Amino acid sequence: MIKLVLRILGLALLAGAFAACVIDGARSIAADQLSFTPAGATAYWAFPDKFPLLQSFIERRIHFLWDPILLHILMLPTWAVAGVVGAGLFYLARRRAAPIGHSNRSR
Repeated sequence: MIKLVLRILGLALLAGAFAACVIDGARSIAADQLSFTPAGATAYWAFPDKFPLLQSFIERRIHFLWDPILLHILMLPTWAVAGVVGAGLFYLARRRAAPIGHSNRSR
């Protein structure tokens, strides 16, 4: 059951990454220059009330995680972050290959 949820969430994130890439591509073509939407701006747009609370919580509780790691991740393009997380979830929920020398048939 958990694998199914991970696969669905991974597939949704990969579809979102594709949509974000298309949006950034169209925006880049219209502006005649390369432009990406940062993941932090997308997170703020999706959760305008909760995102500042998350930032202050992480700065107070896990202060070493915000500045060197999460700040740089939030500056990456949305399609890259969603694509990597979605592919990782899809990889975690993959079906394992049968061991060599064993039958795949259910008895």
